[in-house]
Amino acid sequence: MADLVPRAAGDRCWRWLTIAPALLVLFGLTLLPIADLVRMSLHDITWSGGVARWRWVGGANYAALAGDQLFAAGILNTVIFAVVGVSLQMVLGFALALFTSKLARGQTVYRTIFLLPILVPGIVIGAIWKLMYNVDFGVINQLAGVLGIAPHDWLGDPATALLSVIVVNIWHWTPFCYLLLLAGLESLPRDVYEAATVDGASAWQELRHVTLPMMLPTIVVTLVFRLIIAFKVFDEVYLLTGGGPGTATEVVSFSIYRRFFTEDRVGYGSALSIVTLFIMALVVIVAIGAARRRQAGAA
Repeated sequence: MADLVPRAAGDRCWRWLTIAPALLVLFGLTLLPIADLVRMSLHDITWSGGVARWRWVGGANYAALAGDQLFAAGILNTVIFAVVGVSLQMVLGFALALFTSKLARGQTVYRTIFLLPILVPGIVIGAIWKLMYNVDFGVINQLAGVLGIAPHDWLGDPATALLSVIVVNIWHWTPFCYLLLLAGLESLPRDVYEAATVDGASAWQELRHVTLPMMLPTIVVTLVFRLIIAFKVFDEVYLLTGGGPGTATEVVSFSIYRRFFTEDRVGYGSALSIVTLFIMALVVIVAIGAARRRQAGAA
């Protein structure tokens, strides 16, 4: 018994030593930048003669957020963008994953085709879709003309600009959901499906009572990843609309970009970043908590 105590303490010490490098990397690449961001958000930073001048302002930058209509519009547009875009990406990705997993032949061809959009660089995607949306010679308006629909300025009309950017994002990121969900489907045990077939379960019953409950952890992980990426959307907005027209496609990341690099308000931009980080963390916690409650209820 006396030997067990030192041995247990040694094992515990060894475990801490083995994860210490990962903790140091996490601390250096995550916690230190966030701490520095908090420090900057409490100051008004200006440059004079190439030297940064720090002036303590406390919570003034955070208080200014209440009257920032551009940031409020960015929050609303980002929530709409994330909810609508990610929901459709999850549904389409799951449908494509189901379709591919049930194919007897040609799986490699379909997987390659479905994954192509995520391999295209963002700058190329922006150029392609901007040409496709062009009001004069874009292929979308040309196809609409064949159907007797008048040409429309999809990116220049506030009523359709955000929806147009969401469509591009769905096209770009659905393969990401498809890839993760397909991996989850292929890892499910086959004997459960054989038992469901023996019991006479229909395709819908198999999907509802077998596939979805077992896929729930994979769905939650995919959803969380996509929500985080969706809240950070920048390239589609920057390349297609530049946040316009007006504030129709203003998103949080673009608002932060304006503050940092256009208006040179580093302290205020840091405050925007901290608030956005808090909102994203809250969304992730709520999503994971809801999924766990649902999983516990199903069990």
